[in-house]
Amino acid sequence: MKVGLTGFASAGKTTVFNALTGLQAPTGAQGESRRNLGVIKVPDARVDALATIFTPKKTTYAEVNFVDFPPSRAAGGRRAVLDADTVAQLRDADALVEVVRGFPDLTGAPATPVQDLKAFAAELVLADLAVVEKRLERVRKEKGHEREKALLDRIVADLEAGRPLRTLGLSADDRRALAGFAFLSLQPLLVLVNVPEAEAGSPLPADVAERARAEGAEALVLSAPVEAELSQLEPGDRGAFLADLGLEASARDRFIRASYALLDLVSFLTAGEDECRAWPIARGTTAVKAAGKIHSDIERGFIRAEVIGWEDFARYGSEVKCREAGKLRLEGKDYVVRDGDVIHFRFAV
Repeated sequence: MKVGLTGFASAGKTTVFNALTGLQAPTGAQGESRRNLGVIKVPDARVDALATIFTPKKTTYAEVNFVDFPPSRAAGGRRAVLDADTVAQLRDADALVEVVRGFPDLTGAPATPVQDLKAFAAELVLADLAVVEKRLERVRKEKGHEREKALLDRIVADLEAGRPLRTLGLSADDRRALAGFAFLSLQPLLVLVNVPEAEAGSPLPADVAERARAEGAEALVLSAPVEAELSQLEPGDRGAFLADLGLEASARDRFIRASYALLDLVSFLTAGEDECRAWPIARGTTAVKAAGKIHSDIERGFIRAEVIGWEDFARYGSEVKCREAGKLRLEGKDYVVRDGDVIHFRFAV
């Protein structure tokens, strides 16, 4: 699963990417034409707790793939310009993080986050509208596409009105029917306002929050320079650095968790002396498909899943005590796995 970082040039997008991944991708004009790839571990206190209990040989966290896409350009009036290559690359992502400038530019001009959000949203909508109009032109000439035509006719009016598809309340069936188009304005969106160090602890501006809601997006504030410096410090030094800035904690973990949620993923957990691990799966995944996440043989030979909810495991502290307390459940193939379930799969091949 890929989260794509996108937005205007000079918003600090690649600096954010470097802060999150610990990499040193070129920034500014030197890196504007490059696509950078990085994998980020998702912090999980549940995995930490299991590792404390089991002291395993290996501890493995869920991961999110981040792609730092080349920035869109800004034309007159701050309107975003998405060329064909940029659009194609953005469609390759499963969710988008739009990095918005929250600091003065090199000329001293103040940040205009709301205007930037509107301009970028309009460009995504226009890219989708072009796809819909082209497809409608074709299906209107053919027979056998009545359902698709009706759906496209319904959404084209919203796109023409400038409404992102993610705000339309589309049904699950509609979303499945549209999945092959990889519409940009339907992709889950997280808005990240990149602010200067002095504003690292500031709340999200009300007007930005309102605009993000209008686009069906979540939003938060992060200071890329602060997070970049934190990523280079030893863990023991980070607390003092944050305290000097008047911050209780880094925004990095909050941002990564928000990006993980953006993909609508949950994690089930496995634990033992060899490994304690979080396994990311799509929300709504059944037990047999979750078993296949570990190994295809486990899915093929699935017998049952022994499941302990995380709250129960945290309360009793071990599988044995959970079993004694009647908190271990036996679930079949069709059980829908919940976030935090600690699972042991029984199988025979």
